[in-house]
Amino acid sequence: MIRRFETRDLDEIMDLWLHANIESHSFIEADYWKKNYDMVRKLIPEAEVFVAEENEEIQGFIGLTDTYIAGIFVKAKEQSKGIGSELLHIAMALKDHLYLNVYRKNAGAMKFYQRCGFIIVSQEIDEDTSEEEYTMEWHR
Repeated sequence: MIRRFETRDLDEIMDLWLHANIESHSFIEADYWKKNYDMVRKLIPEAEVFVAEENEEIQGFIGLTDTYIAGIFVKAKEQSKGIGSELLHIAMALKDHLYLNVYRKNAGAMKFYQRCGFIIVSQEIDEDTSEEEYTMEWHR
């Protein structure tokens, strides 16, 4: 089931956010994500967040700020089951245009977004991590 974020979800979502970032971005020091934890925790309630939940356990979530996808996060054991696609399709149903940033080295995420109709529109170096990242866009 997909539903809107509720305040009670915050601890579970932040745990998922931290572990998913560390697992999917092995090319970035784990301390980077740990140092950003408190800032992200404050921003989550301000974003438009949808949660994928089964048996009262959060499987994944998507965070949006207007038309920017701040991230899609799915528990490692739940990946490749369509949860990320389901979350993304909720956002696509609500918006006519979406964009996001993805690290070049995160090939799995790039392929996922390309399969969903996103195209690379620019590339730059992320100042915080010194990693190359792409901006990808989707239009209805």
